[in-house]
Amino acid sequence: MDIGIGLPNTVPGTEPQRLLDWARQAEGAGFSTLGTIGRLVYQGYEELIALTAAAAVTSRIRLTTSVLLAPLYENAVLLAKQAASLERISGGRFVLGAGLGGRDDDFAASGLSTKGRGRRFEEQLREMKRVWSGEERGFAGGIGPRTVRDGGPELILGGGTAASFRRVAEFGDGWIMGGGTPEMFAEAAVGVDAAWREAGRPGSPRKLSLAYFGLGPDARAQADGYLLDYYGFLGDVAGQVAAGAAVSPDMVKSYVSAFKESGCDELIFVPTGSGLEQIELLAAAIA
Repeated sequence: MDIGIGLPNTVPGTEPQRLLDWARQAEGAGFSTLGTIGRLVYQGYEELIALTAAAAVTSRIRLTTSVLLAPLYENAVLLAKQAASLERISGGRFVLGAGLGGRDDDFAASGLSTKGRGRRFEEQLREMKRVWSGEERGFAGGIGPRTVRDGGPELILGGGTAASFRRVAEFGDGWIMGGGTPEMFAEAAVGVDAAWREAGRPGSPRKLSLAYFGLGPDARAQADGYLLDYYGFLGDVAGQVAAGAAVSPDMVKSYVSAFKESGCDELIFVPTGSGLEQIELLAAAIA
C-alpha cells in the first residue's frame, strides 16, 4: 500500500512559502503523493492552483486532488483544460480526484443548486473525457494540451453510494473514500468492485482513502482545533471526525495496518497543522 500525505492547503494561516517547503520535504521523505482537500467557503488555497505550485518544486511525487468538488466548476471544458495542463506541466503526475460535495454554502456561493448535482457531475465527466480523448468538438485544433497519459489524467471518484460506485465503473480509474474507518472502507470497496465487474471493466479499480493526522506534544489540541472548525457544519459528527484523527505514532501504525488489510491501495494522511515537523513525525511513524 502506498502512503501519501496531504498538502495543508486548507489549514488556516498556512503561508504560500510553507506550501512549497512542505511539497519539497514530502517528496524527499518518500511519500507517494501530495493530496489536497477543498471547500469553497473556507479560508484556504484552491486545489489546482496549490498543486500547480507544488508541481513546480517537485519532480517525482504524485499530485492528487482528494477530492475536488467538480460540480462547482460549471465549465467542464475549462476544467478539463486545467486538469490537462497540470498533468502535462507535472510530467504526468497529476491525479484528478473528484466528488460531488455536500455543503449548501459552497453551492450557494457559486450560484448553484445542490439538486441535480449527480446528473451534472456525470455530464461533466463525459465532457472532460471527450476533451482528453482529443475529440475536436468542431473547433479547429481541438482543446489541449495533450496529456502525458493517454486518455487524460488518472480519474479517481469519491462517494459512498451505489450511484457513486456506478460512476467509478463507468467513468473512473479508481475510487476514494473521503474519511471513515477501515471497516467502512472494506464494506464500500466490495460495492465498488461489484459495480466494476458488472460494467465489464477488466482488472480492478485503484482504491484510496484519507485519514487525518496530527503528531507531536500538542497533537490532540491541533487536530481538534482544525477539524472541529472545518467540519463544524456537521454538528456532533465533527467531534467524531476529530476523534478519529491519528494523534500518536501507534494510531498511525494501526491505521496503516488496518487499511492495508482492508484492500486499500493508497492511504493519504491529511494534516491538521502545517508545521514542517509533521512530515518528519509521520515519516518516522510509518517507517
